[in-house]
Amino acid sequence: MFALPLCAHKLTRQQKKDIDQAKTYIKSGKDYDKAEKLITPLFKDSANRSNLKLNALWFDAVRGQYDVANEKLYLKQKYDTAAFYQLTRHLQEVALTVDSLDALPDKKGRVRPSYRQENAELLNALRINIYYGGTWHVRKANYQTAFSFFDDYINAARQPLYEAYKYQQKDSLLPKAAYWATFCAFKMQDAERTLKHAQLAMDDKERCEFTLQYMCEAYQQLHNDSAYIATLEEGFRRYPDYPYFFPRLADYRTAQKRYDEVLQLAEQGLMVNEENPIFHIAKSVSLLNLERYNECIASSQQLIALNDSLPEPYFNIATCYLNNALTIEQEHEPRKNRQALQKLYQQARPYMEKYRKMAPSDQKRWAPALYRIYFNLNMGKEFEEIDRTMRNN
Repeated sequence: MFALPLCAHKLTRQQKKDIDQAKTYIKSGKDYDKAEKLITPLFKDSANRSNLKLNALWFDAVRGQYDVANEKLYLKQKYDTAAFYQLTRHLQEVALTVDSLDALPDKKGRVRPSYRQENAELLNALRINIYYGGTWHVRKANYQTAFSFFDDYINAARQPLYEAYKYQQKDSLLPKAAYWATFCAFKMQDAERTLKHAQLAMDDKERCEFTLQYMCEAYQQLHNDSAYIATLEEGFRRYPDYPYFFPRLADYRTAQKRYDEVLQLAEQGLMVNEENPIFHIAKSVSLLNLERYNECIASSQQLIALNDSLPEPYFNIATCYLNNALTIEQEHEPRKNRQALQKLYQQARPYMEKYRKMAPSDQKRWAPALYRIYFNLNMGKEFEEIDRTMRNN
């Protein structure tokens, strides 16, 4: 088999000395870190970077460091946990470099990697520590470093070094690693990296709704409105009861005055969870915006029966009565319909007063409404109080 010599070009006397010393360290079973420190400067010479055996020697130096660290942890001796995980990651990195050189065709064009099987077997047994290293850094909130661990774990699975293990088909940790990579990038507010592994992260079914949320945030950050809305829609379709997707999708369509679509979404949500107040509020507001006042009143009363601590349905009911009164005043003769008008204002009054108590800071909504109610019901004392309130603000 064709193999590259240790040095394919002329080395300086010092470089040869460093290589011999590095070999001595490695053969002695100690000072592996010193061996690496002698080897890595040699790669500053571009000719050495493609030297397979020099890279293999580098791998042996890193592997020795890993074995020492692993033994200390096994014996429960003191060792830097972060350094151990970093060594695993570093060992894979060097192994991939060796494999890329090992897979180059020889002079006859044959590809016969000589290190792959042994290195792959070794890395296959310990690469899970790269995943654990990522989760360890997540717990420490070291999101930048954690992302790098998960990114390496995922990317390496596609490399020829591991092709015999078919990780992309068989490694159940890949979607989990992708989720944590997505999470870390989201925490760093890095939109591009949030999306990098997001599609794979969606295969982690336990956390898919969170992945979709992070994707939405990333698309917003990138001002990609079409992708943002499409992801909101997918999130709502998959997880209608999850609190993130529906409110934003409803707000977006409300801003576009697509009230009928918001109503349809709310109805879909209520089919999944008929007690979810967010769906009830959206239905109530949509019916109000669609001027379907009687339906809005019925829907809002249903919500109050379900949860009487929410202010919105009280405002909506009062507004429906006031809008019905306004229709009579504008389209009919008020004098001939005075009794009907009085009844509508009387019906609106308790709901708007309740809204005032529940949302005292929202004066812009309740003050003009109560002004109109008290005026039309000829309630002098109450009218004067609301008039003063409006004047003072």
